[in-house]
Amino acid sequence: MSKFIFSRLLQAIPVLLVVVTATFFLVRAAPGGPFSEEKAVPPEVLKALELKYNLNLPVWQQYTHYLGDLLRGDFGPSFKYPGRSVNELIASGFPATAELGFYALLVAILIGSCAGVFAALKPNSPQDYIPMSAAMLGICMPSFLMGPLLVLIFGIWLDWLPISGWGDIPGDKILPAITLGSGYAAYIARLSRGGMLEVMSQDYIRTARAKGLPERVVVLKHALRGGLIPVVAFLGPAFAGLLSGSFVVETIFQIPGLGRFFVQAAFNRDYTMVMGSTVFFATLIVLFNLLSDVIAVWINPRLRSQVQGG
Repeated sequence: MSKFIFSRLLQAIPVLLVVVTATFFLVRAAPGGPFSEEKAVPPEVLKALELKYNLNLPVWQQYTHYLGDLLRGDFGPSFKYPGRSVNELIASGFPATAELGFYALLVAILIGSCAGVFAALKPNSPQDYIPMSAAMLGICMPSFLMGPLLVLIFGIWLDWLPISGWGDIPGDKILPAITLGSGYAAYIARLSRGGMLEVMSQDYIRTARAKGLPERVVVLKHALRGGLIPVVAFLGPAFAGLLSGSFVVETIFQIPGLGRFFVQAAFNRDYTMVMGSTVFFATLIVLFNLLSDVIAVWINPRLRSQVQGG
């Protein structure tokens, strides 16, 4: 297993390097700069700012300097938040983003796995068609439409839940979590349905039924573990996607997460903040993909034997 993990980590290095390089030069190629504002900056002030942040150097030298700082875990200073580093901004905004992603993942797992298993018990029947149709609707509906719709129904019409904020009221996490997790719940529903259908046709399931075991025991004790393997493999990328895709939801519900810094940095051309957020989330995606691969190998004996044999 250690060899498998080490090989995955080695494969992640060139991926992260490509992400860093592409993002760095694309940000630099965008029109304008971090100090291009409506009010003209005096030339001497602009020159001093460029000297302070090494923007007076050729782009390739800026790139090498950034790589050196990155290897030390330093994302550099923010251009738009004087006196604060990108590391500090990420540390201040990420807890709310991670909490939102965790709740959204719980919503996705609970709704998606239950719907998929329920649909797989009676394929090609209304019990199958109804949750799968709802799953397709969840896949097709983007969060910027789902969020306002939930706010309109549960926050304004019914007045059951708060429509903004984070941490002040116990129910203020429900609508953001459902908004962010609904799309992933739809994917999990389809994955769990496919996995359960495949497992339910296996010989050992027929043997369990032939022994006279109740259907509930057959499903929960024998079929569920193998049927949810595709879901487990999906959870790592899903959680990484929830973290990196929460910017719209954070904006809709006014959540003080990392999304606000990233969106403002894009508008303000805050090079270091854009780079730091991108590299940070890219690293999370790589790590969660690795974690999901390890868990999938651990719970699947066939994959485990292949890894150990390789």
